[in-house]
Amino acid sequence: MTTKRTCWAAVPLMAAFLGAVPALAETPKDTLVIVSEMGPNGLDTMVPTANDNSRMVVWQAYDRLVSHGEKSLADGTVSYDAKVVTPELAESWDVSDDKKTFIFHLRKNATFHDGTPVTAKDVKWSFDRAIAAGGFPAVQMAAGSFTNSNQFTAVDDYTFKITFDKPNKLSMPDLAVPVPVILNSELAKKHATAADPWAFDWVSHNDCGGGAFKIDSWTPGQQLVFSRFDGWKSGPLPKLRRVIFRQIASAGTRRALLEKGDVDISVGLPPKDYAELAKAAKIKVIGVPVQNDLVFVDMNVKMPPFDNPKVREAIAYAIPYKEILSTALYGRATPMYDGDPSKPYAPTWPVPIKHGTDLAKAKAMLAEAGFPNGFKTTLSFDLSQATTAEPTAILIQEALGKIGVTLTLEKVPGSSWFAQMASKTMPMVIGEFYGWLDYPDYFFFWNFDGANNSVFDTANYVNPALDTIIDTARFAPTDEIYTQSLQKMVDIVMTDLPRIPLYRRYADYAMQPDVEGFEYWFHTHPDFRKLYKD
Repeated sequence: MTTKRTCWAAVPLMAAFLGAVPALAETPKDTLVIVSEMGPNGLDTMVPTANDNSRMVVWQAYDRLVSHGEKSLADGTVSYDAKVVTPELAESWDVSDDKKTFIFHLRKNATFHDGTPVTAKDVKWSFDRAIAAGGFPAVQMAAGSFTNSNQFTAVDDYTFKITFDKPNKLSMPDLAVPVPVILNSELAKKHATAADPWAFDWVSHNDCGGGAFKIDSWTPGQQLVFSRFDGWKSGPLPKLRRVIFRQIASAGTRRALLEKGDVDISVGLPPKDYAELAKAAKIKVIGVPVQNDLVFVDMNVKMPPFDNPKVREAIAYAIPYKEILSTALYGRATPMYDGDPSKPYAPTWPVPIKHGTDLAKAKAMLAEAGFPNGFKTTLSFDLSQATTAEPTAILIQEALGKIGVTLTLEKVPGSSWFAQMASKTMPMVIGEFYGWLDYPDYFFFWNFDGANNSVFDTANYVNPALDTIIDTARFAPTDEIYTQSLQKMVDIVMTDLPRIPLYRRYADYAMQPDVEGFEYWFHTHPDFRKLYKD
């Protein structure tokens, strides 16, 4: 695969940008067209700067050792089942009684897209590479206790072994996320250099996988074309032969193309559009509350005045929670502000905050904290999420103005957002984190564990006592110890309040009525392997 411009539908796409939005030729039943505002910034999930849509790419084009089963949600939507692990590249595995040794038996007929057989040495090289990448990939591997290349052994061509110092319940599910994917090691190494021994640059622009779909072409910022890999052996062969993923900036154009029947699926539309499309009922709309998700306001506890707990609590009483849900989200989210003050917080995550909107109480608490006339600060948000983040920020700005807090809104370009997060220099932040692994301690590991210095800890909150409890939860030998640890973790962060919960967003998808096979996954991207047209 080479990065190039593809000619398919180039004229209609350009016309769409010009506002004409002509009808496209009807696509075949085995071809799916998806439109989105955002696209991948590369084709390699192990590059620390890879964006979320890079995960979408590798999910289709690369295999993992294991996957998950299916279940039905209350509304009938099919979802992956986090509690059921199923074979993918590994057709079977053995786990020792002490849960410190995993042995995977690989499929003997699996090949990469270029026909090269997949062997255990490819698995080991790929896992070593994920750790060597550093940054997000390495921390994700560490969540499952994959931290050292010495843990990985290619016993023979089709047997791969992992060893651990102590058992970790996250180890097996962490093998099913979009980081430990299996690369064609010999192909990648042909393009390695002394400066880039793991071939990050080449893999970022080329197909190096063996998943259900090959990457035929990629025009950055415009279009990706996938075709089915008919030699795929790690699951049922997809019904779709071709998937075209187009990047179109205008939400209005994406909606118009969908309503005219020119595209099959639109992702990333504003909540208002999904709400209207669902009401009209001519387009199929699926909305799933994102698992382990939280959209929040972080306050940098290392910066005055947010180093004062009373100031943080005053802000919590001033947030216009209900207005944010109705005005910015059009109701397409789960509220996280309706906690019962008469009951303790539950040992789970996320939990709804007990602070309702009470401006009088907020102003009194500010005065008690030493700020009777308020203060000035900034509220930052990711410009690539402006559809919901900007109206949320404006509502917060207006509400805090009523208690004397003057907010200047800082719109950070999406390309700089992660760098800004990592700098931990933003006083207030509208942020979001959703956990690929549906465990509260996984969320805490990424967001509040000081040892990680995680990019997602934009509150700059470090609490050694909490770090210890997080580790206790992650490696808890009994359910009782785990539950007790969760209770302590939740109580600490909801008392210290470095982070104010707002809502859990929906993963929304709009599609033509004949699109079937949708399955919700923790990464929130459509799974091309399951989709088809009826």
